[in-house]
Parts: sequence; C-alpha cells; structure tokens
Amino acid sequence: MSTEASSSRSVSRSASPAASIASVQSNAEAGPSKTFAELGVIPELCSACESMGFKKPSAIQIESIPSALEGRDIIGLAQTGSGKTAAFSLPILQTLWEKPQPFYALILAPTRELAYQISQQVSSLGAGLGVRTAVIVGGMDMMSQSIALSKRPHILVATPGRLMDHLENTKGFSLKALKYLVLDEADRLLDMDFGPIIDKILKVVPKERNTYLFSATMTTKVAKLQRASLNKPVRVEVSSKYSTVETLLQHYLLLPLKHKDAHLIYLLNELASSSMIIFTRTVNDAQRLSIIARRLGFPAIPLHGQMSQSLRLASLNKFKSGGRSILIATDVASRGLDIPLVDLVINYDMPTNSKDYVHRVGRTARAGRAGKSITLVTQYDVEILQRIEAHIGKKMVAFQVDKEAVALLGETVARASREAALEMRESGTGGQGGKRGRDQGFKGKRARDMGDDGDRDDDVVQAGLPRKKNKFKAGGGKK
Repeated sequence: MSTEASSSRSVSRSASPAASIASVQSNAEAGPSKTFAELGVIPELCSACESMGFKKPSAIQIESIPSALEGRDIIGLAQTGSGKTAAFSLPILQTLWEKPQPFYALILAPTRELAYQISQQVSSLGAGLGVRTAVIVGGMDMMSQSIALSKRPHILVATPGRLMDHLENTKGFSLKALKYLVLDEADRLLDMDFGPIIDKILKVVPKERNTYLFSATMTTKVAKLQRASLNKPVRVEVSSKYSTVETLLQHYLLLPLKHKDAHLIYLLNELASSSMIIFTRTVNDAQRLSIIARRLGFPAIPLHGQMSQSLRLASLNKFKSGGRSILIATDVASRGLDIPLVDLVINYDMPTNSKDYVHRVGRTARAGRAGKSITLVTQYDVEILQRIEAHIGKKMVAFQVDKEAVALLGETVARASREAALEMRESGTGGQGGKRGRDQGFKGKRARDMGDDGDRDDDVVQAGLPRKKNKFKAGGGKK
C-alpha cells in the first residue's frame, strides 16, 4: 500500500488486549475515485474486473484490498450489495497467481446458494489465471464432492456442515497447507449455530494463515471469533449505519389481512414488466403463492429450504437467466445473493427483524442502480412498520392501488388459492403444513441420503418449522 493511501486514512488503535485493530472509517464520497490498478491489483485481474462490468472499485474494495495485499488480516463491515466478494477474492487470486498451490484458500458461507454464487464470481475473476474452484455444500452427492476434492482445487467454497463431513470422512483430504480463510456473512454464520463447527475447522487449519472476516454487523459472537482467529487485523467499516441505499424507493401498502392475496396478484398484474422477488415468512406460503401465481398466468417460481438442492439451483438459475421473472422465496434468498436485474422486492410478510428487512430490499437497487420495494402491511403489522422506519431512518411512501380492481380479483384469487391448497395436499408438499408435507414432500428420503441435513437453512427455523430435536443437533449434523 502506498504512503499516500496510508496517509489518507483515519486510523486509530484499539485498546483491545486480544487484538490490535487498525480501524478504517471510509468516506466514499471524499477524494477522487480510484481504479483497481491504483489499489495494486495486477493487470490480469484488472482485465477480469473490466470484463465483469466492475468499472471502479467500491468503498469496501478501496479500503480493504491494499491492506490485504500487504498481508494483513481484514475485518470488513459493509452493508449488503457493497462488493465484499471481490474485496476478498482479488487479494487471494493475486497471491495465488504468484505462488500457486492446491487448497490455497477456503471461503465459508452460511447458505448453499451464496456458496455457489461466490464460486461463480471467483471462477470468473480467476478464469484468465487458470484457477480451479470446488463447491462443498449439503444437499449434493458426497461422492461427487470427494472426486472434486481429489482433483486438488486451488479454492474451496463451502458451508461449514458439509465441509466438516469431508474433513472427518474423506480420506486424503486435509487443509494443513491452507493460506487463506474467509468467513463471509460471519454474523449470519454464527447466528445459524455453526459456531461449534467453525471452532473445529479453526483447529485443523494452520495458525499461520491470513484470515478475512466479512460481516454486515459486529455482533458479540463475531467479536469473539475475531479475537480467537485474527492476528492484528485491519478493521474496515464503510457504513457506520446499517441502512438501505439512497437509490431504493420504499413503499408500504396498508390492507386488510383477508385481502392480502388479492392485493399481491393486483401488484403482479400492475407491475408485470418488472423482475421481482416476493419474500414470505413461511415455506408453505412460498409454495402456495407460486402455484396461485402460475395458475393465474404469472411466470413465478419458488425458492425455499425445503426444496432439494438441485431444485433450488434450478429455480435460481431460471430467475437469473430471465426464464422466470417472479421469484417467491423465504429468507433463504434474502442475504448475499447478487441477482443483477431485480427491479422490485415485495414483502408479502413483514419481516419481524429490521435487519432482515434491510437484507430483503437489498436484493434490488444494487451497485448504484435504482430499485423499488413494496411491503404489505396488515392491521397487525403497523407497529413493525414503525420500528423498521425508525431503524432505517426514513419514512416509507404509501403505495396507491385501485380498490375496485382489487375487489374484482377477490373471487378469482380465492378459487386459485383453493386449487393450490388441493394441489399441495395431493403432491404431499405441505398444503396443511403438516408432518407429511414437511417430511415426505421436499425433504424426503432421497434428499436425506444426499446429506441434505448437513447444513441448516434459515427458513427451517425462521419460517416457523419445528426442529427435530431428537434427530439433529444444532448446526444440522446428525448425532
């Protein structure tokens, strides 16, 4: 890192006895914009950034890449959609180019979809360098993954549960030569009870390594992990406030609970030209609403943690490619996923946590683009709306609808809802939310045989589905 870059930063030393932290508070608006080359990135990777449409570094990249290239550990705190993946990928790829070796870096992610997304971006950035990556997540065949590991990839992207399975059971697989460990969305990793598994992983990787900890918030769990696994890190914080971006137009729609479905279909009809994600609180509603929408002629597809991994990836890929313009999902899709052209986010259910709201609406208005969100608010949700508005520091604007048009949709939507419930009962996919739907529908024997329980997804808990306490321990692994 250049002297000029060093002098332009406001650096203060922490009094923490466990780790000395250089704290960097970014002011992204101040000073001239930089290029990747000015940050010290080699020409091959600069070309890769350009080919991927990264015209200039984001704030988190400007503040973290020079320190990372110096060999410092990084604590990166930034809001969703800030470019964290490239911030940790570029330094790893650059040092790997200088001294290639297998199992060079391990990137841990909280969900399978995020792991695949990170792998795709790392592969794209490193394509010109010949970088080999492998994705190790639950829900996929263990033997195929063992074969991928035997090919000794340079970079592993994994969820903790399945990675631990391979460390314990796959012969010849070891991380003893690891040079980089990245924990992406660390706050969520720890919120999902992966803590004990991460502790085990930390014991089998070398202490002499670089560690990057990227998180949206600095929780007490993240702070504890930082003290245990980082050596004199640089703390980079590019957003002191956990908030939504300025290019996002945020609306609310006040409605009676009994007319919720009719209002949603009205919005789908009025905003049919938009690519949109609809968030629900439960798996049952995600599946039910996708059936209702399809029966009424809207190109909708579901995504939730009770689907097999292959179906989840297929849904995500159809939506990303434009094959479907409406994705109806639980919070399994709310964080980390970068789907470039999402015009609209609809909150069918109010998220009870303000941070979950920020993550949901963060699926649109990414990388400086404009976007819109509409949150459906029933008579029981007004207090939650006020709490979210206080958290983000702004008032949402009321979204106007044609009440007569909504009323005319009522009977049609009710009939489609009855047909959807019948279809779900007949297919065993939880039309009543009962045991048959949960266990025999999306998480049947085939999924379990493939290790689908090796990782736990957010909506298993957040969507109100009870944990199987007698069969599974926290973190999702079998006892």
